[in-house]
Amino acid sequence: MSNDETPNQKPAQESQSGRQRLLAGLWPPRVTRAQLIVALLLFGLGLGLAIQVRSTSDTGALRGARQEDLVRILDELDDRTQRLEDEKARLEDQRTELENSSDQAEEARKQTLEKERQLGILAGTVAARGPGITLTIDDGAGAVESDMLLDAIQELRAAGAEAIQVNGIRVVADTYFSGEAGAIEVDGRRIKAPYRFEVIGKPQDLEPALNIPGGVVQTLEKEQATATVTRSEKIVVDALRPAERPDYARSSSQ
Repeated sequence: MSNDETPNQKPAQESQSGRQRLLAGLWPPRVTRAQLIVALLLFGLGLGLAIQVRSTSDTGALRGARQEDLVRILDELDDRTQRLEDEKARLEDQRTELENSSDQAEEARKQTLEKERQLGILAGTVAARGPGITLTIDDGAGAVESDMLLDAIQELRAAGAEAIQVNGIRVVADTYFSGEAGAIEVDGRRIKAPYRFEVIGKPQDLEPALNIPGGVVQTLEKEQATATVTRSEKIVVDALRPAERPDYARSSSQ
């Protein structure tokens, strides 16, 4: 009996050892990098197939719809498209209008600033520079009267002078000259010879206006005074007058 049982027991032990070796090889599972990549690819493929099936189902629903339903759907799509196009056109028009309004506002602002600058020059509240002449009057004999200086101002204005200052005093619309020879005042401020006129304007017009026969230069020379006119491309008139607010006058646009 012992001889007969020995062969049967050996294969059982070998079979049990094989199963153990198989289980030991399968657990714990060993996932390689290649297996992980393959698993991810299979997952992505499955997800794509699911999305395709769902899309096919939606398309199938449209294919199964009645003709009246398809026409209604197309009409709704056309209406929605038209509404979007109208809204787009409206927004584009609004943008163009805003851009035009902004441009107009900027242009109006520039014109207002330029107008203020021009009025400031005339009123003497802002400095000015530009081409012009310098008129210097030497009164060695002390015979130059205030009305002679006023005549010079009038001649220069008539010739197109845009800004004038005399011995550092800005000449404006209401400027007045007073006093006798040797004691001349401009707007109540005493000035002494030599009298220096700094004038902005076109030199080709200003100088001839002073040198006309019987004009300012000849009149001053009769009083033993010397008048010298010098042209320049850069005359600076920087004497300022304080801005005065009128007591009674108001803008008619208010």
